[in-house]
Amino acid sequence: MPEAPALALRSFSYRYPGAAAPALRDVDLEVAPGEFVVVAGRSGSGKSTLLRAGCGLVPHFHGGDAAGEASVCGLDVRDHGPGELGAVVGMVAQEPESQVVSATVRGELELPLEIRGEAPAARARAVEEVALALGIAGLLDRSVATLSGGELQRVALAAALVVRPRLVLLDEPTSQLDPVAGDELIGLLRRLNEEWGMGVVIAEHRLERCLPAADRVVAFAEGRVAFDGPPREFLAWALAADAELATPVARMFAAAGIEPPPVSVKEARAALAGRRVRGPRPRAPRPAPSGERVLRARGLTVRLEGAGRDAISDLSLELRAGERVALMGRNGAGKTTLMRAVAGLVEPRRGWAEAPRDVALVPQNPGAMLVRERVADEFAPGAAGAALRPVGLEGAADRDPRDLSGGERQRLALALAMAGREAAGVPGLVCMDEPTRGMDAARKRELAQWLERLAAAGAGVLVATHDVEFAARLADRVVLLGEGELLADGPAAEILSGGWYFATEVARALGAEGAVLPEHGARLLERAGEEAGQ
Repeated sequence: MPEAPALALRSFSYRYPGAAAPALRDVDLEVAPGEFVVVAGRSGSGKSTLLRAGCGLVPHFHGGDAAGEASVCGLDVRDHGPGELGAVVGMVAQEPESQVVSATVRGELELPLEIRGEAPAARARAVEEVALALGIAGLLDRSVATLSGGELQRVALAAALVVRPRLVLLDEPTSQLDPVAGDELIGLLRRLNEEWGMGVVIAEHRLERCLPAADRVVAFAEGRVAFDGPPREFLAWALAADAELATPVARMFAAAGIEPPPVSVKEARAALAGRRVRGPRPRAPRPAPSGERVLRARGLTVRLEGAGRDAISDLSLELRAGERVALMGRNGAGKTTLMRAVAGLVEPRRGWAEAPRDVALVPQNPGAMLVRERVADEFAPGAAGAALRPVGLEGAADRDPRDLSGGERQRLALALAMAGREAAGVPGLVCMDEPTRGMDAARKRELAQWLERLAAAGAGVLVATHDVEFAARLADRVVLLGEGELLADGPAAEILSGGWYFATEVARALGAEGAVLPEHGARLLERAGEEAGQ
């Protein structure tokens, strides 16, 4: 008898409670056992809802109206809730902090094994293996309250994998991981897929990270399947139908008139072999910012409660009005702690940090700012419309914030942080911690433009991010942290090119310093072609 599909939907539709339109519309989709599928699409297109249906959260937890059929490894989702489906499917949500329930990392990993009644020896082995696989062995005895967002994301993934499910569903799993950890995660998922036959369905906006590992790509638009096929065909479709879904290198090739679009950096470099691509012509040095200081830190040292080392160590930093700074570094480097210290939310052990004008801080977890059952009620009476319009959520005023996609919740948090400031003017310093989680490329571009306008109006902008492509689009300066210390501070085009990991896909494909965005790379390729034709 043939094995049941890992995931099967037949004419499946779903509408969240109170929503004006269905989140999924007549979806027909089948994922074979052991298949590696990437789910693409704009924010709010239905990707997260698909994954929630695949683990029973839709409709058992979220409620709403469902029609059609959905099954996971042969189990009908209508007849089996998340608890029963947990034996065959693991789920990692966009906001891992909402999944973690234990006090320590070890307790979090042991919990699903205890629920299944595993013997102590089997539990110990499983915890050790998954901790080693995900590089979190050093975190096992840590309190989850002391973990960074990226560390928490890896712990949530480990808890989903510790029972060795037949299918794992992942919603933006690399969104809070540094470039090294993100690449390692995709490599681990591919290894588990190839060696153990574990099915993988991963919803991602940073497709450049996972397309080379995928067997297949399914793209959603307005709750429907818009494309279903191999990665190379997906890129050709995306460039024609919605270029923002294509990878940066694919967009660079298209802009330069080179076909076909490459699926990986390796393919791109092979296609460009023999072309003499040189970096941008020297530019005049950017003048030093002359605005007032909106952030000053001297000898700042911070240690979080329960941690064995300083999260920030003897750090000195300045930021002036009008600057757009990307704060980068590996998971646990101290980015979030620095922002919290600047906002006065944690006390230094030594040194000091100050923001002479006010600070608007958007935290890593947007859910921490959302407390009402209706989006419009998060704002003062009559203020919702003006606040939601700049972030593209004016149509969501009557929805429950919990039913928004991760990217939509992030934009709602941004609107809350800035609400009511039209009359008071921009804050002195705008701090945003991983603001692009769950955002598609178009929304990231809009966010960058919004932050540019704030900087032009006199605010300093400090964004902690692992999203190298967003940093290249937004920042004129990059500050790189490591183990709580300042490692590098320089122009974005310099820091984000020429390296291995903290470099954009375009920079890695071309190997030309200073070329970090698709439009930069396309101009260099066109120039190389002109010079070769002379």
